[in-house]
Amino acid sequence: MRIAHAASQLERCPRTVAIGTFDGVHRGHRSVLRTAVESGLEPTVITLDPHPRIVLGNRVELLATLERRLELLAEAGIADTLVAAFTPEFMRLTPDEFVDRYLRSIGAEAVVVGGDFRFGTKRSGSVDTLRKLGLTVLEVEEVEGVSSTAIRDMVRAGDLAAAAAMLGRPFELDGTVVAGDQRGGTLGYPTANIAMDAQLVCPRYGIYAGEGLGHRAAVSIGTNPHYGGTERRIEPFLLDFDGDLYGKRLVVELWERLRDEAVFDSEEALIAQIAKDVEATRAAVRPV
Repeated sequence: MRIAHAASQLERCPRTVAIGTFDGVHRGHRSVLRTAVESGLEPTVITLDPHPRIVLGNRVELLATLERRLELLAEAGIADTLVAAFTPEFMRLTPDEFVDRYLRSIGAEAVVVGGDFRFGTKRSGSVDTLRKLGLTVLEVEEVEGVSSTAIRDMVRAGDLAAAAAMLGRPFELDGTVVAGDQRGGTLGYPTANIAMDAQLVCPRYGIYAGEGLGHRAAVSIGTNPHYGGTERRIEPFLLDFDGDLYGKRLVVELWERLRDEAVFDSEEALIAQIAKDVEATRAAVRPV
């Protein structure tokens, strides 16, 4: 997939364009993308970054980084993605200006949107506006019960099966491995400490089963209360893995919530519980 940050970076050719933030690239988004791919024209996405609600001063916990979003769009068969900067200037564009600058300039002939799609200054443009400006509109019905907001709620609650059902894949942790307390190695279970963007949604604290780099992963999310921790740590233990991950990006799927964090009577009791967590991780089933 080709990635552009300005319309001028894309050649003009017959395109079907899907427009939106596409946070998480969930099942509803994939229905839109599938329509673009099956249209017969060059399937293209215009994705907004940063998230419009964040720019407008709202708190939004994102489901995926921009990097992961682009990877998922490519996996869905999109040929070109234009990352449009959501700035005050962008918000001031009239519907006609938006169509001229972002659609006609790249050869768009069709646009894939939901029936409630709005664009342009003060959300003054609609599906009817697109038609009046000469574009074919391919409307896609919403996938019932699926939304980025609902997925965030399920992730926060630790209901990974419900989140995966809406995403069409397991929820993922995505970040860079940094130095931690290195306590896991002394316990016999060396963990990677993932630094995640503060704008990403984080599951309810606890112990989880999942997978990373093709290895089952027992993941601790929380403050390590047994050791009196106060800062959030995200620490996956990759089963049967041997390698150096420091400084590298690590994406970990979460499959199942195993238990709450806990304080143990002794370090031996903690180690015994970790062993049980590892066995539960080996037995865990991918939710999608």
